[in-house]
Amino acid sequence: MTEVWALAAVWLSLALVAGALAMWLRISSAMAEVVIGTLAQLVLAATIGSGALGTDEPWVKFLSGVGVMLLTFLAGAELEPAVLKLKWKEAVSLGSVSFLVPFFICAAISHYVLGWGVMPSWLAGVALGGTSVAVIYTEMMQHGLNGTGFGKTLLGACFVTDLGNVVALGLIFSPFTFRTVVFVVATAVGCVALAKFTPRLFKMFGARPSEFETKFLLVALLALGSLATWAESEAVLPAYIIGMTLANAVGKDHALIRRLRTVTFGF
Repeated sequence: MTEVWALAAVWLSLALVAGALAMWLRISSAMAEVVIGTLAQLVLAATIGSGALGTDEPWVKFLSGVGVMLLTFLAGAELEPAVLKLKWKEAVSLGSVSFLVPFFICAAISHYVLGWGVMPSWLAGVALGGTSVAVIYTEMMQHGLNGTGFGKTLLGACFVTDLGNVVALGLIFSPFTFRTVVFVVATAVGCVALAKFTPRLFKMFGARPSEFETKFLLVALLALGSLATWAESEAVLPAYIIGMTLANAVGKDHALIRRLRTVTFGF
């Protein structure tokens, strides 16, 4: 366990350095973490070895995966259905363009300019056509935009972009199968059940030191996340959908949102 504790200390030290650097330079904390993480990996890989940060360790992947799922869930939970209903045209248009334009341009450059094969070129288009809801949400939260109509519309567009990314991956590299159907049906049924029973359960068991709400949400996210990976999809996709489903039950509970943010950034 000594190696685990030491590695965890290194990871958290990098996070502290990134946070301090972001405040000092007055830049985005999310981007500072990306830059510090990249530089640390390059330096440690050159001096100690490529596995110095333990990025392939199962526990590191688990913690980072849960953190991304929670952050994506929070992004969805802060979407107000009323705002999204009014701005759905803007969200769909912006999200579609933000995926399709980089997707086709990058694929075309990879194939016709760089001389890559057809499948590697499509993969490059998919990779560079995606977005990071976690980074965008963190950036908007830092500037207080997550509570505005503009911010909520932008988060809705991010979901459309990621959905296009998942669909493209499925169509090009892993055609939809029976597992995909099971995942879609289970997610739909799960969201309906969550929308119906979550407010009642929170009213009965919530607002107690046991943090029933946080545990309940983690169970839902991990269960549907595992089903998504079983169906060869992305675990963060159901997290965003669950967040949007529970926007009324969770998004308006500011105390719960603050507690969830603490857990999320801890991960």
